[in-house]
Amino acid sequence: MDMNVQRSVVAQLSARPQVVEAGPFVLGWDPTSPSKYISYATPRPGAAITSADVAALVAAFREIDRIPRLEYVVSAAPDLERQLLAAEFTVEARHEYLVCTPDTFADVPAPDGVEVAEPVSDADFWGMISAQGAAFGDAFEVGPADVDRSRRTVARGGVVRMARSRPDDLVVGGGQASPPSEGVAEVAGIAVTEPFRRRGIAGAITAAITREVFARGVEGAWLEASGDESWRVYERVGYVPTGKRLYIALD
Repeated sequence: MDMNVQRSVVAQLSARPQVVEAGPFVLGWDPTSPSKYISYATPRPGAAITSADVAALVAAFREIDRIPRLEYVVSAAPDLERQLLAAEFTVEARHEYLVCTPDTFADVPAPDGVEVAEPVSDADFWGMISAQGAAFGDAFEVGPADVDRSRRTVARGGVVRMARSRPDDLVVGGGQASPPSEGVAEVAGIAVTEPFRRRGIAGAITAAITREVFARGVEGAWLEASGDESWRVYERVGYVPTGKRLYIALD
């Protein structure tokens, strides 16, 4: 599963609006966003990597005026962290990723007064992205490029779902899954705004996205949890700890 997940990350980055092939690395970036969380690199699993490759990758980031940053499954490049630290990169986070299969999946219905649905209009996407930003504490104004990015995810075969309260039609959260690759899809961005948390909405969003991913023939969905509360939400849907990922940057 580690290799499948890492290959799927390579495929996701290869579908960014702009892609740089830097030796054993794929750097996917979006000229419309300065966010380091959108433009980053990852190694091809099992590739031999040298310090010269790392230097060339840093130069490629400098060329496009982005922060050198990588996300990857640790076992796919076991010696890479040592080389990056030697190049003065700093570890941002170490996360364990979880995997759900059709056999472990457990559906979670939306609570009363909340609907989980696919966004359709620009206003739907705008509201969902705004709710995600507020939930994650990101201070940014949603723009047309953000809506276009979510629409591209859908157009390429990904899944996007939003949660809204009834009857006021207020969008209170959302999430998405990447287009499938290597038989797996990444579920990400699961978020609910503060006033609506602890009602089971995050679990319902996760379940709705995962259910749709499996309906499209995907063998496994994977995601990351950042805290005990998130773990409980995802384990309730049937996600199980499987491997480790590293986030590292030359900030």
